[in-house]
Amino acid sequence: MDALIGFWSHALAAALFAALLIWRLGEAARNPAQRVLAGSFAITACWAWLAAVVPETPVLAFSESARNLLWISLLYGLSAADEEREHGLKLVYAAVAGVIGLQLIGEVLQLFSPSIAIAQTGIVLRITTAAGALVLVHNLYGQAAPASRSNIRFAMLGLALIWIYDLNLYTVRYLGSASAERLIEWRGLAVALAAPLFALATRNDGMWRVRLSRAATFQSISLLAICAYFALMAILATALRGSGVDWSSTIMIGALAVMTVGAMVLIPSARARGWFKVKLAKHLFEHRYDYRTEWLRFTETLGRAGPDAPPLTERIVTAFADIVDASGGLLLAGNEAKGMDIADASSWPGNIPSADVLGQSVQFWNELETSGRVLEFRALREGWASARDKALPIPSWLLEEPMAWAGIPLLHQQRLVGLVILAPPDYRRQLDWEDFDLLRTAGTQAASSLAEALGQEALGQAQRFEEFNRRFAFILHDIKNLVSQLSLVARNAERHADNPEFRADMIATLQSSVGKMNDLLARLHPRSEARVQRIEAQPLRPILNAAIAAKRRGREVNLLGDAGIVALVDAGALEQALGHLLQNALDASSGEPVLVRVATEGDKVAITITDKGIGMDGDFVRNRLFQPFASTKPGGFGIGAFEARSLITAMGGAISVDSRLGRGTSFTILLPAGEGLSEPMRKSA
Repeated sequence: MDALIGFWSHALAAALFAALLIWRLGEAARNPAQRVLAGSFAITACWAWLAAVVPETPVLAFSESARNLLWISLLYGLSAADEEREHGLKLVYAAVAGVIGLQLIGEVLQLFSPSIAIAQTGIVLRITTAAGALVLVHNLYGQAAPASRSNIRFAMLGLALIWIYDLNLYTVRYLGSASAERLIEWRGLAVALAAPLFALATRNDGMWRVRLSRAATFQSISLLAICAYFALMAILATALRGSGVDWSSTIMIGALAVMTVGAMVLIPSARARGWFKVKLAKHLFEHRYDYRTEWLRFTETLGRAGPDAPPLTERIVTAFADIVDASGGLLLAGNEAKGMDIADASSWPGNIPSADVLGQSVQFWNELETSGRVLEFRALREGWASARDKALPIPSWLLEEPMAWAGIPLLHQQRLVGLVILAPPDYRRQLDWEDFDLLRTAGTQAASSLAEALGQEALGQAQRFEEFNRRFAFILHDIKNLVSQLSLVARNAERHADNPEFRADMIATLQSSVGKMNDLLARLHPRSEARVQRIEAQPLRPILNAAIAAKRRGREVNLLGDAGIVALVDAGALEQALGHLLQNALDASSGEPVLVRVATEGDKVAITITDKGIGMDGDFVRNRLFQPFASTKPGGFGIGAFEARSLITAMGGAISVDSRLGRGTSFTILLPAGEGLSEPMRKSA
């Protein structure tokens, strides 16, 4: 019966691996990188066939050594594909290959001069080969970059299954257990079970592309586990050898089952590996983190430079996510209005809050700046957070967002410059004091980098404005001459024009132009008063009519809605802001009519300027539209939208934009509504 089991189990393995070879043979002919894999399938099939047909032949041992050597070569090929591998990695592969070479030498000696000592030495060498191969599998999978692990998951599981069985088999043989023969008969089935795993791993070519992480080092925990296993087996064998009962068979099969199930759970499941990592850190180590390694990695991520380096905001999120194995993150950075804006959401798996929602959380930012506490949002949602955390005015969007797991404030010189919100890792655990201390300290370092970057950006904008002012100073003289000429025309027209109505209209027009240019000169002066000087309740119709009349110039601009609505505005500043937006709309629409619509939205007045022009892409709207000197128009200075937002913000309003490429753009100005009507405080030219 045992002989039949041995034959059919090994024959099944031979058939399955032969089928794998035939399936991948064409790809191996085209791709040299696949030839080692095809060779591994071939030699495994040959070994299994020999074990089924002639299990007593000495050639079987040689074929098994050749099988192991080819699989080890395949592992080395995968790890060597990354140029950043360590030199020590070669030595480990060479050591395992050397052990296989010693096996071959021992088999040759046993062939010509049989001896029990050589046979026992050969078993020890095979135990060492299996243990070393498992360490290599563990290292390659564990140190692969997260994006590469799914590519080799099933292949590593198949190799682990083969070598775990070999490790148990040869350990049992070395200990002299009677169950060794039964394990040999069932060995073919274990190898056959690995074949479908290799089929899953080779279903497309990309599955064998692996990129190692920068920390490609061997982890001592795997070696510790293997040594502990050997010690346990030796103790059990010694204790049970004199009992008269062969307990080893049951123990070995049970150990094999536990190890196989453990490998099948830990290798594919990120959650299981996360749980295992947490338990090891909790029970085997004094500290959860290797602080030197964590700090070196953190500073290296923040300081990464070069044309291919991600933006600093993305690097900050990545650095924090790597500390706690978070699945992503969101970075909020401070703006001029003491609020927060989205700085990076490239890896955030949850919902992204809108600017309006962030603007309603000013009290939370202020109190977080004062407390500087690292927050655990899961604890806040479930009610077991500390009293100090519960006392904070946590915004509802953070409490309702299931992907918000931890929040790290970025404090620079006791000023909140940002907030990192991390998504939960695959295995969600409770944060402890070590997490809080490390994240808080890392937050201080990241805040310095972010504050420096924001300062550099502000300095760059100031330098660009300085350059613009220097260039504009050259035309101030021409503007003064133009004002003088217009003043002279106004005086001459007043004395010599024959038509009284024409004379009056010309005088009014010229005087209005002179006044506007004088205002412009005054505002260009460094010590001039703020452009928004007087905010009062005014009907919008005169302001809108003046802005439209100044920009229409034969183009169709339609005013819709109730333009008599009263808003709290500075008339001159609003007209100037509307002029910038109307000019942009007319330039973009190329002959199409521009719509100006007035409506009320609660306690706000909305003015929407819509065109059917070329539109703008999302990246330009988010990152460049309201920045100075950014323009989509050839020769444009890129000042209009920037100045319009500055004027509207100074009046207590807000401006938003909705634009689609090829479909046009809508700018919406929100202003505080006024009470009652008042006569226009100014005349339009």
